[in-house]
Amino acid sequence: MKKIDSLKALDKIKERVRPRLMVREDTDYTKIREAPQIDVLVCRETCGNAAGAEKVEEAFRDIVNRRGLRGRVNVVGVACRGLCEGGPHVTITPGDILYTQVKPEDVDEIVKTHILGGEIVDRLSYVDPVTGKVFRSNHEVDFYNRQRREVLSLHGLIEPWSIEEYIAYDGYRALIKALTEMKPDQVLEEVNKSGLRGRGGAGFPTARKWGFVRNSPGDEKFVVCNGDEGDPGAFMNRSVLEGNPHSVVEGMLIGAYTIGNVRQGYAYVRAEYPLAIETLSHAIRQAREYGLLGENILGTNFSFNLDIFPGAGAFVCGEETALLISLEGRRGNPRQRPPFPANKGLFGKPTTINNVETWSIVHQIILKGGDWYKSIGVGPNAGTKTFCLVGKINYPGIAEVPVGTPLGNIVFDIGAGPPGDKHFKAVQIGGPSGGVIPIEHINTPVDYESVTSLGAIMGSGGLIVMDEDSCMVDMAKFFLEFTKDESCGKCVPCRAGIPKMLDILHRITRGEGSIEDL
Repeated sequence: MKKIDSLKALDKIKERVRPRLMVREDTDYTKIREAPQIDVLVCRETCGNAAGAEKVEEAFRDIVNRRGLRGRVNVVGVACRGLCEGGPHVTITPGDILYTQVKPEDVDEIVKTHILGGEIVDRLSYVDPVTGKVFRSNHEVDFYNRQRREVLSLHGLIEPWSIEEYIAYDGYRALIKALTEMKPDQVLEEVNKSGLRGRGGAGFPTARKWGFVRNSPGDEKFVVCNGDEGDPGAFMNRSVLEGNPHSVVEGMLIGAYTIGNVRQGYAYVRAEYPLAIETLSHAIRQAREYGLLGENILGTNFSFNLDIFPGAGAFVCGEETALLISLEGRRGNPRQRPPFPANKGLFGKPTTINNVETWSIVHQIILKGGDWYKSIGVGPNAGTKTFCLVGKINYPGIAEVPVGTPLGNIVFDIGAGPPGDKHFKAVQIGGPSGGVIPIEHINTPVDYESVTSLGAIMGSGGLIVMDEDSCMVDMAKFFLEFTKDESCGKCVPCRAGIPKMLDILHRITRGEGSIEDL
């Protein structure tokens, strides 16, 4: 295999592969009778696998082989599109026809009736849990139509294990643009113009963080991807790593080039995400094989390598200094700042740490321009944000919306609110360190400043929806039990204060609470 050394070489791959993928974008299912190519897209993320998608994919491959359909029918494992309920999900293209709760014994009927006969198997179509309406295709489902998908734009469309399918949708074009057409200062200015802020929770401006490290003295610096997603109810980073890992690799390459003196990067991914680690490892191997990682990338003097470090499963390692200490092979306890990682980070060298979602959008900003990204969102809150909708919600899953979208739009327009006749009560946001937004603030814009003003934080994007039956005392107790178990124990307010607060809540739940407890 010839390594990619120019935009021309990249375009050759795109010209060869993209026509084969166009069938996945065709929404006219009547074409299936004459279609020379049919793609069967099976959701093979962790959520799909847990529901039995692996056996469904095997059943499709077996029947396609037995019926002599190889070459016309392609069975492909893809990422979850975000509507996690009702798996395993299978999409048939052309037509973008969606089937849910597919079992291996359903596969023969789908092949015979739909793929060969051109008729949709209605009993496996998606039924809206609120209205009872039957949706035959993905593009009809309100859950998707009310989002703005940029980070998740290729989820369910490309095979995560194929670098060439990523390239077919302009993958690694931004890297080539940065290396051959832009100086590092120009890349930094474009990221600054975009208004991109860290998606790990704090919302710190990405360009400013990169600039700190770029201006720090030293001939050895590092870039790190924080994939230690530990908030209960949050799995956005896992989905990106499993669904589009090359976007993270490309983002880190661009960041390393921009900062300068960076020859090594690390992706710190929690060990509880084995599929994410496996998928990202494969993407890194492919990038090396194609000459996009390693020495003298694209014939330039820029060299960069990327390795994965599986996290030890400690929630506190999501904090950047604890993460770096863990990367060094020591117990992941946070340390005082300053010095900040930008000055003294991994192995004492200047280090940039960004969240999975932050790295994954960088290539689009360089390709489409900072003004494009700035046009999404509101004011200083540019771009989109992915959120996990979990708890008492009709449509649990992953949604992506412009930053600043009112909370009610996310909960009710996209998530369809609590099931049954139950009334909405509140949303817990920001993980264990976050807070609760009650119903009276349902129209609050979900942006960094507005959420913080209510005593919560944006966090990495977990939204736990509660209805009228949810007990706030139990919710608070759950999160305090979690933080007590995960505390590193270094600071007195955490080490001693959390057990004290938990004792108060236990007394209340036993009916022994007093007004002084409140």
